[in-house]
Amino acid sequence: MKTLIVMLRANASEWLELLKQALPDHEVLLDPSAARGAITYALAGKPPAGALAALGRIEALFSVNAGVEALLQPGTVPDDVPIVRLADGALAAGMLEWVLAQTLAWHCNLFDYRASQVEMRWAPMPERVSSERPVTVLGAGHLGAPVAQALARLGFPVRAWSRTPKELAGVDCLAGREALHPAVARAEILINLLPLTEETDGLLDQQVLGALARGSVLINGGRGRHVVDEALLALLDKGHLRAAVLDVFREEPLPLSHPFWRHPRVFISPHVAAPTHAASAVATIAANIRRHEAGLPMSDIVDRVRGY
Repeated sequence: MKTLIVMLRANASEWLELLKQALPDHEVLLDPSAARGAITYALAGKPPAGALAALGRIEALFSVNAGVEALLQPGTVPDDVPIVRLADGALAAGMLEWVLAQTLAWHCNLFDYRASQVEMRWAPMPERVSSERPVTVLGAGHLGAPVAQALARLGFPVRAWSRTPKELAGVDCLAGREALHPAVARAEILINLLPLTEETDGLLDQQVLGALARGSVLINGGRGRHVVDEALLALLDKGHLRAAVLDVFREEPLPLSHPFWRHPRVFISPHVAAPTHAASAVATIAANIRRHEAGLPMSDIVDRVRGY
């Protein structure tokens, strides 16, 4: 019997029961010392350094998150253990819904009208059709591709930028570092859904954000470390950026001393854009385990060199 260890800090019991139902012929445990034999798999989000190495030689580590930067920290996951990221339909759907909600709210001036209501001020603004609002999506993978295509179907002119070339129906796709500035130039809404790697850390700096159209909006559902905070604040204060919608931050929870809390053009949500739904995630993970045990290649194995 193959053994799966659940190494989670929150809702571990829920995951345990769901995994037992999905994999009834497997031993699913919270306590590694209770295993009756060698441990085969582990499920984790941000395990303590050394915890995975203590399990012995496991066949795979399954992440409960789409982002895996925490698992790629030195000493966290042994080099010979495959890391499988979570590419779950419910997670992608959650991100799509959050991004569409934010994009359409800004496109239709809803946040400004709310501010006018608070001041009891009747202040119609110029309304534009979607075809007049260029949008750029950074990231064209499991999260970014559905977002880019959905916005294109709504009539927005959409560019998508990624590390490697992609083809998406209705979307102008650009790839490679040299194409980053053409991808963001004059965009009025910039949506960031990139993975965090050495190449993308600090990518959204003064130069990149400054290439956006004046009065543009940044929507960040990727990672906080993509954004150079000081550059973002400076461009907001100059009026070059109309607003920043931020779901992720360099430090979470966001420290109360951080200026984002008090800035009138920064809109914060507490890392809720694409939450992991245990039931859907377990179905995805169990299916991958079944593939592996049938002698088929697992999907969504992390490339440690690329960082995702």
